[in-house]
Amino acid sequence: KNHESVTVIVSPADYRKVIEEIKGKGEVSAETRLALAKKVFVHTAHYDAMISNYLTSIEGNDVTTRSKFPDSLTRQWVKVQDMRYGENPHQEAAFYRERQVAPGLLAGYVQHQGKELSYNNIADSDAAWEAVRSFDTPACVIIKHANPCGAAIGLDAAEAYSKAFKCDPTSAFGGIIAFNCQVGAEAAEKISKQFAEVIIAPEFTEEALAVFGQKKNLRLLTIAMGHAHNDLDMKRVGGGLLVQTPDTQTVKEDALKCVTKLQPTSAQISDMMFAWKIAKFVKSNTIVFVRDGMTLGVGAGQMSRVDSARIASIKAEEAGISLKGSVAASDAFFPFRDGLDVIVDAGATAVIQPGGSIRDDEVIAAADERGITMVFTGERHFRH
Repeated sequence: KNHESVTVIVSPADYRKVIEEIKGKGEVSAETRLALAKKVFVHTAHYDAMISNYLTSIEGNDVTTRSKFPDSLTRQWVKVQDMRYGENPHQEAAFYRERQVAPGLLAGYVQHQGKELSYNNIADSDAAWEAVRSFDTPACVIIKHANPCGAAIGLDAAEAYSKAFKCDPTSAFGGIIAFNCQVGAEAAEKISKQFAEVIIAPEFTEEALAVFGQKKNLRLLTIAMGHAHNDLDMKRVGGGLLVQTPDTQTVKEDALKCVTKLQPTSAQISDMMFAWKIAKFVKSNTIVFVRDGMTLGVGAGQMSRVDSARIASIKAEEAGISLKGSVAASDAFFPFRDGLDVIVDAGATAVIQPGGSIRDDEVIAAADERGITMVFTGERHFRH
């Protein structure tokens, strides 16, 4: 507080500058004292916040029993950049990151070329990166307005991209494309034929960088692979904050419960697992059609699950893709059989869904009547 007459240092990195000013001018400049004062208060505020969060998370008088949600929640982020505007041109915006970004999280990105990232670029890039890094095999996810409009796995980045792009070439225009594997020249050549805002990968080969270098405005980001997740997810509401643990759960194959007379094949189970991972990152209500490790149609963000199913099948038809023999994933249970009928009418022969509706028996009977297989996951993935 008394920086006009006192110099306080909290980082050894500042010793040299202060010493040089004292030697050169006989004093520390007002500008430096103010800069150091800011640094001190940020540092002590962070320290106090950590203690406050710890103490107010203790339940009762037992220090070994702590809540994930302290009575008083205090966090600190460091500004990375001011932005030209926010979600819309009339909104002001800035991007902040945590003081220490764990490996694998978007905020640790390195930008190699292209224009400055916008508010929407960063939001969509996070959605793309979180989705693609959920796969253990080479994968590509294309995001448009926070929703996957195409996703696929393949032998490498080039094959995964080709399959993902087929799902919805129209929506992929101006999208965010993310990979969980190295991107080489072949994939770069294919991607360069379309307009994209951001390309994300753990690594680009020199040949790929040369290809992308011909598009100066294209943003290229590398992010180290990792399994870290935010400890808490937060969403602002008027005068308040909703806080929850992140949705990191994904059902294991051996936990799937087949509820129909017809059992799924190994190929169907593989596609179900892929569809389930993608459905988790699509805005609710969600219906995703999949076959051979690629999305065929995606229905997102509808008030009715039936409408999501119809939109997904319409998108597939527009892309010239047949849904015959596909599997379909629903992020939440079917409250009635009507949504299931739309999916089966479109060509799906297998369905993966959470189950848990009071009308589960009705939906299971409908699946048996239509001659398809259906499995329950026992977990829901609403995304708002």
